[in-house]
Amino acid sequence: MAKNKKRGFFSWLGLGRDEKAPEEEVKETLEQQPSADTPVAEDTPAAEATPASDAPSTSLAEPEPAPEKVAEEIVAVTQSVAEQQAEEARVVAAPVAAEPEPVVVTPEPEVITAVEEEILPEEIAAEEEEVIDDASLEAAALAAEPVDAALAAEIIEESAEEAEEPEEAEVVAAAVVEQERPGKEGFFARLKRSLVKTRQNLGSGFISLFRGKKIDDDLFEELEEQLLIADVGMETTRRIISNLTAQASRKELRDAEALYGLLKTDMAAILSKVEQPLDVSGKTPFVILMVGVNGVGKTTTIGKLARQFQAEGKSVMLAAGDTFRAAAVEQLQVWGQRNNIPVVAQHTGADSASVIFDAIQAAKARHVDVLIADTAGRLQNKSHLMEELKKITRVMKKLDDQAPHEVMLTIDASTGQNAISQTKLFHEAVGLTGITLTKLDGTAKGGVIFSVADQFNIPIRYIGVGEGIEDLRSFKADDFIEALFARED
Repeated sequence: MAKNKKRGFFSWLGLGRDEKAPEEEVKETLEQQPSADTPVAEDTPAAEATPASDAPSTSLAEPEPAPEKVAEEIVAVTQSVAEQQAEEARVVAAPVAAEPEPVVVTPEPEVITAVEEEILPEEIAAEEEEVIDDASLEAAALAAEPVDAALAAEIIEESAEEAEEPEEAEVVAAAVVEQERPGKEGFFARLKRSLVKTRQNLGSGFISLFRGKKIDDDLFEELEEQLLIADVGMETTRRIISNLTAQASRKELRDAEALYGLLKTDMAAILSKVEQPLDVSGKTPFVILMVGVNGVGKTTTIGKLARQFQAEGKSVMLAAGDTFRAAAVEQLQVWGQRNNIPVVAQHTGADSASVIFDAIQAAKARHVDVLIADTAGRLQNKSHLMEELKKITRVMKKLDDQAPHEVMLTIDASTGQNAISQTKLFHEAVGLTGITLTKLDGTAKGGVIFSVADQFNIPIRYIGVGEGIEDLRSFKADDFIEALFARED
């Protein structure tokens, strides 16, 4: 304080500050130095702002503005001080960065009181508030960085939560779907769904044909065309048309929609004659010989039938008589392993008749209820293959004169009118006693069932409407007609 005594009028004008200005500015620079977190590049603006803050403090005591010469000297002093601050800041930056946050001590009030004791208290208080504000700004700047880091961390966490929310939403949605999954539909619902393609040409597909029309020759011609497109067959179609014509004239029908009910009745009568479920009781073993062309699903049908018979409490045995097709024996053995059913088989290329002969002997020895024998697929126009099939039936009769008890032809519904030729030739060769119609769910040619039933009058034992075991069911004419003529919602 001894050095800071009054130095007269010229000291107020800034002439006497040339010597002490560097020291005071260095002190203020040390006080205003930022911490280690504050960049050094911000020191220069702070240093330049310090003389500017002193200028108002000196001008407060002056009653008149300073001369131009004094102003030029002040500017020169300020520039020299700024250069010294920049050099000292480079040296002091490292130790200051290591030190904790400095406590701001403002000597300005003391200097101001030393220069002029007549300064008003209000002005001193204003200057103290400005210094305090500068200190608070520095403290806020120092505290801003951890706050910004915290905010950044919160933003990252929120983004991570938002990224997880869609996954959680998907999991919840999947759980809801699993909870809302309906139970297994009944066989009639599956039958109705499987006949969608066939129903476009038959059954409910006739509604648009009959609606709003009169009964005349043109209507019957359109109906005939529709039946032929659905593979009902020429003979069966003509029989249906002739019956409808006779009934319409006898009942004097004029509304075409009345023919819809008559058509449904006639087609149901055709199928009702062949509705005869398979009865395997009374014979031990009950021998079923499966025949058919290639790729109609004989082996798969055998596996499904074996599972159903087993579910009814009957003992079942399988005979791998298809020794020609690659992996046919292995396929049947897989079905046997799944259902714990014994399979009699030999190597590929063995005689089918000998395999089935051994199977019948084993079934008799074990008192098996049902024996299902597979055979190789063969085209109906190959006479030598049909002769081989006749040989199998002759060998079977050596052990049981009534065997086979059931000769079941498997027909693929998608073959259309070729199924008529298959049925005819296989029936002539071995005498068919039953038919299984498969793959009704994948074709629009389901009308072939009417042609087969009408021309051959062979019982239709089973129909297949899917790949599952439960999709092979005993044929029921009423259910089939209702599903075929069911109207879309």
